[in-house]
Amino acid sequence: MAEDKVSGTLLHYGDFIVIIVYFILVLFVGLWTSRKNRGSAGGYFLAGRNMHFVLVGASLFASNIGSIHFVGLAGSGAASGIAIGLYELNALYIMLLLGYIFLPVYIASGVYTMPEYLKCRFGGQRIQVSLAVLALLVYIFTKISADLYAGAIFIEQSLHWDMYWSILLLLSVAAIFTITGGLTAVVWTDFIQTIIMIIGATALMILSFVEVGGFNGMVEKYPYAVASNTTTSNSTCGLPRDDFMHLFRSPSTGDLPWPGIIGLSINSIWYWCSDQVIVQRALAAKSIDHAKAGTIVCGFLKVLPLFLFVFPGMIARILFPDTVACSDPETCMEVCGSSTGCSNIAYPSLVINLMPPGARGMMLAVMLAGLMSSLTSIFNSSSTIIAMDIWTKIRKSASELEIMIVGRVSVLLLVVISIIWIPVIRASEGSELFVYIQEVSSFTQPPICCIFLLGIFWTRLNEKGAFFGMVTGMTMGMVRFIVQYSYTTPKCGDPGPDPRPSVIKDFHYLYFSCFLFLLTGFTAIVISLLTKPLPAHCLYRLTFWTRHSKEKRLDITTWEKLERRKDKHSNGTDKCEHELLEVEESRQLQNDVNNGNVESHNPDDKSHKIDENIPEDKSDNSNNDGTNCPSWACHVVNWVCGIDRNRESLSSHQIQRKDMLSVEENRRWKITSNVLSVLLMGIALVFFIYFA
Repeated sequence: MAEDKVSGTLLHYGDFIVIIVYFILVLFVGLWTSRKNRGSAGGYFLAGRNMHFVLVGASLFASNIGSIHFVGLAGSGAASGIAIGLYELNALYIMLLLGYIFLPVYIASGVYTMPEYLKCRFGGQRIQVSLAVLALLVYIFTKISADLYAGAIFIEQSLHWDMYWSILLLLSVAAIFTITGGLTAVVWTDFIQTIIMIIGATALMILSFVEVGGFNGMVEKYPYAVASNTTTSNSTCGLPRDDFMHLFRSPSTGDLPWPGIIGLSINSIWYWCSDQVIVQRALAAKSIDHAKAGTIVCGFLKVLPLFLFVFPGMIARILFPDTVACSDPETCMEVCGSSTGCSNIAYPSLVINLMPPGARGMMLAVMLAGLMSSLTSIFNSSSTIIAMDIWTKIRKSASELEIMIVGRVSVLLLVVISIIWIPVIRASEGSELFVYIQEVSSFTQPPICCIFLLGIFWTRLNEKGAFFGMVTGMTMGMVRFIVQYSYTTPKCGDPGPDPRPSVIKDFHYLYFSCFLFLLTGFTAIVISLLTKPLPAHCLYRLTFWTRHSKEKRLDITTWEKLERRKDKHSNGTDKCEHELLEVEESRQLQNDVNNGNVESHNPDDKSHKIDENIPEDKSDNSNNDGTNCPSWACHVVNWVCGIDRNRESLSSHQIQRKDMLSVEENRRWKITSNVLSVLLMGIALVFFIYFA
């Protein structure tokens, strides 16, 4: 039996058994639920619209709450108090925006991905590809790299493994979940892991409060949680903040100034309302009622992180001040490998030192489960964007097998870049992981948020305005991103001058988020007003005001073709020629309908769903999709890629939805959702007032 040291460097053998059994169980569930979706790219990348609202809510929560929150929220709580909980409580309102504003438009428009929505809304391909590229950059620098770093901290602290060996283990497990499953498997494993995460985190929270003497004991002892080697003669390095129990902090001296809540909300709207990882789960609901109810369930669950992560992080500083609260660079390097601070080890320290053998292994499995949920969600969504929004533009005739292989292999490139970026995360902003994530979000997300909001609410916005507005915002954000991380943050108490420019030192990242949002909006509005508007008949069910429309929608690409033909024949045409042109336009429109370029508008038509029983294409495509390959190597490749030769294939152009989806709500569901939404807003308001 391994020795259980106070420092937590070794685990009990029983802990390892619990972890192994847990992951075998979850993997079995993932494989079992993925069976129904094997056989098509649509089944792997895009779950059918059949998820119950409880599953949707749990998947939304689990996709959001990963190891980043276990490490990041607890670490920021240990470093500076409860202000970081403002992100979680603010999300309660943003979840309602998703359910009441954004989802009805997405569902009515019949899209699978967010770049696809922009293509339908504005036409062309450049804005769709631009959004896809920007989304992938966000995934690399704020999701994959941060998740891997957070998960590696758990393993590093409990086993004393090297950081990169820990990352290799995490990637291996996540790869198994991602490759063998699909979105349906991810949703079901999210549901299981959400239950276990909440139970395990609640148990640790109770143990933490008991150890410190309850809530009042935490409040009384936190100001005195200082490392023994901290010097207070000439600086505040290593000392807790005086406003540690306040959500809203001073605009001039606060680490999270209260006016910055506007920038915080901008970042949150992007994350919850236009990020593929999140919205993809909500679009898997069986109806608009279940989708909206799922967002409300997730909203209630978002009340928990303040108690499950932030408060325990503060307690960890009280119980282990010499490690969690260390401020001496040499000591911190010995403890956690970062000279800027070790607050990120707050939660792992609680798990290793407070929980008994067996339960400790289960809690470690829970934290790793959170990481698996987050990584598999990101991998699935990243592969969807690369395969469906980028590769199909490069290779328009790509087979289904090719699309699926490209989607999965491309994840490897994202992971490599993310691993290379991890040392930067480790050295950033006093080693507060959650602060780093919010910084990068403020540099990359506001342009996307602005274009989505304008696109949904302002029908006058056209493709030129949206594209150049987004490019302007992206360019300015990347300039700030490069400048920000070209300089090293000075260590606390360093007597030398701060080499960073004033735009970094004095312009808070949340204020910069507001600036970037306004710059993008101003550019998009001005250019849209100076250029030709889109016709109303191309925007049905693509804006909030037209979400209930039953009118036929003309595809913008088709409209542009007709406009070019009109311009070509505008000079010297007589009445007869105009009549012939109108007949030709009608013929072109009918051809586009038949070819799937324009929507079919029969509400009873169910062909928008990914159905395994869609008739097989009559053309001989056996060589293209690889399903009839006789060799054993081909069978292995087909199994890994999810291609079942006994299933009928689904051509890539059939993956897109073609018809209008209903957003009519059941009256009983609507009333219940409204009542619960008001209750949810009231709960958030109580927290804001109590901890103001």
